[in-house]
Amino acid sequence: MHLEKATLLYNKPLGKNYFRLACNAAKIAGDAAAGQFVSVKINNTHEPFLRRPFGIHKAEGGRIEILYEVVGEGTRLLSRRKPGSVLDMLGPLGKGYDYRYALIRRKTPVLVAGGMGVAPLLFLAEKLSQSSPRVVLGAKTKNQILCEKEFKKIGCSVTIATDDGSRGFKGKVTDLLEQVLSAMDHGLSAVLYACGPRPMLAQVSRISRKYGIVAQVSLEEHMACGIGACLGCVVKTKDGYKRVCKEGPVFNSEEIVWHEHTKGGR
Repeated sequence: MHLEKATLLYNKPLGKNYFRLACNAAKIAGDAAAGQFVSVKINNTHEPFLRRPFGIHKAEGGRIEILYEVVGEGTRLLSRRKPGSVLDMLGPLGKGYDYRYALIRRKTPVLVAGGMGVAPLLFLAEKLSQSSPRVVLGAKTKNQILCEKEFKKIGCSVTIATDDGSRGFKGKVTDLLEQVLSAMDHGLSAVLYACGPRPMLAQVSRISRKYGIVAQVSLEEHMACGIGACLGCVVKTKDGYKRVCKEGPVFNSEEIVWHEHTKGGR
């Protein structure tokens, strides 16, 4: 874990409310693993007081990239930061995806993203590029589909689901996932890596049990400290409560106790 003063290189809009940010953070980038995150102090004033966690979208050449959506005051202020300004950044934090599992077992990686869940999966796809990953992207509508070109550029096969049917499969990304797995010898040769809303991840877990395959999921919880001290981001597992920021954010889906209210999903 490193604390760096990261110089902002660019902060580009990708469409309504979506941004891609890059900054120089050599120590963090050098140690980062796919699925880990950074904790960022938005500005140098007292507001917002707490740091904000962001999944690492990409890390190479001493540089960190973050993909984010403007959803509140913190991200609104972040979207206004200009190149040349300095961000106080702590990371890499948390436990990432075990991408070596797919490589060692010679499994086909199937990456499943719901909405902004796409953010950490590009970094993972780069690590798995030699295994020809399948990527299943889900969004409410076609204008919210992110990173399709980037996934294809590194050799991924991409299929898309939209809730309104404006692009690709009409329906939930998990319904499309079942179609993809059925076409892959009923998923026997697959391993799932997922990130997205909790109801979606609960469905991914159900699907992994149905097909008898491993699923690694990245959970999102509100975080205060980001380093495991405050216990503000605990999640119930079969081995008791665990901290998303420390023991996660990536867990084996079978570890998590999925509650009734998580049924459904994008």
